[in-house]
Amino acid sequence: MVNPDGEGNIPLSQAKIPPEGRVVHLKGYGFIKVFRMVSENGDGQYWATDDLQMDEASREDLESQGWRIEVYHRGIKQCCGIERAQVRKAVAQKNHFRYALRAFLRLEIHKLRTGNSWYE
Repeated sequence: MVNPDGEGNIPLSQAKIPPEGRVVHLKGYGFIKVFRMVSENGDGQYWATDDLQMDEASREDLESQGWRIEVYHRGIKQCCGIERAQVRKAVAQKNHFRYALRAFLRLEIHKLRTGNSWYE
């Protein structure tokens, strides 16, 4: 629920969000800036920040950085099994994390040198 014009709370989907974003009051939080992106199939997605001065170019840059982080998490989970430590002791868990990270770095170096994906 957001209050875009001081007239009362409405669902975010009903608020008019221009391409450059709009500052609204988020119920229970405070003022935020909301951007709306429309995908190729017409679905809308919202991106919100507490940086009220953010512009669309900055938002796109942060979104691309976020995507690279998601790709990293997917790779270290699927290819290196970081979530599959069946140990209870802290030292064993730390060792598992270190070895999974080392395996990921080796896969990434191999990818950069050969052009092959992590799965090849």
